[in-house]
Amino acid sequence: MTEKSTTTESVPAGGPFGRSGLSPRKRQRISRAVQYVLLIVVVAFLIWRIEWGQLAANFAKPEVAEETLPELFTIALKNTIIYSVGGFLFAFLLGLLFALMRLSSVRPYRWIAIAYIEIFRGLPALLVFLLILFLPLALPGFEVPGGTYGQGILGLTVVGSAYMAETLRAGLQAVPKGQMEAARSLGMSYSRSMVSIVIPQAVRIVIPPTTNQFVSLLKDSSLVLFLGVSGEYVELTKFGNDMASTHANATPILVVGVTYLLVTIPLGYLASLLEKRQAKGR
Repeated sequence: MTEKSTTTESVPAGGPFGRSGLSPRKRQRISRAVQYVLLIVVVAFLIWRIEWGQLAANFAKPEVAEETLPELFTIALKNTIIYSVGGFLFAFLLGLLFALMRLSSVRPYRWIAIAYIEIFRGLPALLVFLLILFLPLALPGFEVPGGTYGQGILGLTVVGSAYMAETLRAGLQAVPKGQMEAARSLGMSYSRSMVSIVIPQAVRIVIPPTTNQFVSLLKDSSLVLFLGVSGEYVELTKFGNDMASTHANATPILVVGVTYLLVTIPLGYLASLLEKRQAKGR
């Protein structure tokens, strides 16, 4: 009697295929077909509504793109790479310092590292750049080394180092404790064990996420325009905006967007490849 009542409860209303009489696989196929149809309808509607001639005239004018390209590569892209690579290198070093401080047994070091990381992870990147812009007002006579390049790199360093510190801390904690114990048993000092044994392994572990961090910093380099850069110091976004104003046409902005993608998509693919390779090696 008990077994019979249990069997009855396990069967859904309307039989094993439910009230619709359709199997789950068939219901899934119908649902997927409906979604495809809706997607096709939406795309067809957009294609029908877009004024293709006007769109091409405002966003894809060949002569404007041709005039934009030389300076885009020799000035804007070059400066974007300088800001991004400089910011990444200093963010990595500063992030490593704060990661070690956060793992330190000395409490004040941990407090300083936690405060720095929480503050600059919590602030918008734009606000950090604006603070750097007004830094001379707070510190009269102080000048950031490197001038305009230095200001841009400093902004990216501050923004990136807070995130980098947490990434590197996770990498340091992922290194088995036995590695440090083995190094110390061989007579190495704590600092030498960290530099020679632990940190190199941690860096290898965090290569995929740090690649993503570089892509993020490369995009954040567009915030350099809020430092009031001009002329030979412009990066891609500022350059595209200036050229669009000059030609009264949005083609330079589209060209700049394509240039960003030509850099960020391969880097994103590289990060994904490194993650897969690392996962296979575990």
